[in-house]
Amino acid sequence: MRVSSQGVTVVALLADPDAPTEIAQRMARILPTRLADKSGQRRKFHVEVVSEPFTAGTDDPPTLMRRIMDRGRAENWDIVVALTDLPLHSHGRKLVVDLSHEHGLALLSLPPLGGLRLQTRARRAVEEAVLSLAGLRAFGAERPPRSQPFLGPFGSRLAPVHPGQVGEEETADLRYVVSGPRGHLRVLVGMVRANRPWRLVPGLSKALAAALATGAVATVNSTIWSLAETLSAPRLVIATVGSVALMVGWLIIDAELWHRSAEGSPEARQRARLYNASTVVTVGIGVLVCYGGLIVINLVWALFIINGRVFASVTRTPLHAAEYLTLSWFVASVATVGGALGSGLESDEAIRAAAYSKREQERRHMLQGDHDD
Repeated sequence: MRVSSQGVTVVALLADPDAPTEIAQRMARILPTRLADKSGQRRKFHVEVVSEPFTAGTDDPPTLMRRIMDRGRAENWDIVVALTDLPLHSHGRKLVVDLSHEHGLALLSLPPLGGLRLQTRARRAVEEAVLSLAGLRAFGAERPPRSQPFLGPFGSRLAPVHPGQVGEEETADLRYVVSGPRGHLRVLVGMVRANRPWRLVPGLSKALAAALATGAVATVNSTIWSLAETLSAPRLVIATVGSVALMVGWLIIDAELWHRSAEGSPEARQRARLYNASTVVTVGIGVLVCYGGLIVINLVWALFIINGRVFASVTRTPLHAAEYLTLSWFVASVATVGGALGSGLESDEAIRAAAYSKREQERRHMLQGDHDD
């Protein structure tokens, strides 16, 4: 990798397709100016964004660092920062970033940054990494001691991040990881955000069609009217929880979204629990969004179609706002059960595409292939 002349440092943001590329492209607009201001050495930065699936076929950090190093050698880049939305693991810990000051490389995993203010946190992490690598290279520093952390502000800003163990034969010379309950929660939230659970709604067209049809019929059913009027708020809540849980469970089982580790090590079991937790939360959020949409649609349909006199003659209760809301709420639970049955018409591939990010789909496909072998 060359060292740029004329005071210009060429920084490449090597990003996995989909969300990492979008994040890299947004930060690239302001990154050169921010880096120049923070460097304090009148040094200019040129930032390029390269979108390619550099994590294809593996989630092993040392392997990925070697790939990044080989990719950087083929281009006129001074520093390469790779971004992925895959959760990476090293020595039983969740990896945040790997740094190689000798080669000017950084590998950043986005899930440990959490789900809130991800763009800002990712930009700050990239800035810290680039300034650390550029500063050391500018002064001709040798490979830093493995026990000496060079990125103190990075660790403090992204607490509970702390330096992690690096193997002697690895390309990286500095590693930051997360651990403990806060760290695991942060990774889980980041994984759920990477999966974009709101995409589950348009991705389950057949299930939604079944739910809407069920809701339309149930709204004009006099038996449903009578049942809705007899249900108390706690029972309506139980109906909501039951119908949502049924939908979530059916989607996970039918599409085989549950991850089963082929390894028996504690690390593998912990990783499987994390993946399964992210699946349940992702699908759960998507189903809750669908449920909320069904309440609104059923309410509009009820306002349009139900005759107040007929409703009062059947239930012996005047039709007011509270009755509309109660009926719409109960019908949403009934419709969600109908949607669970309709989801059986969806292909497993369609459900996986709606529930997971592109990188996560490829990772699970790779693991499934290894398990089949």
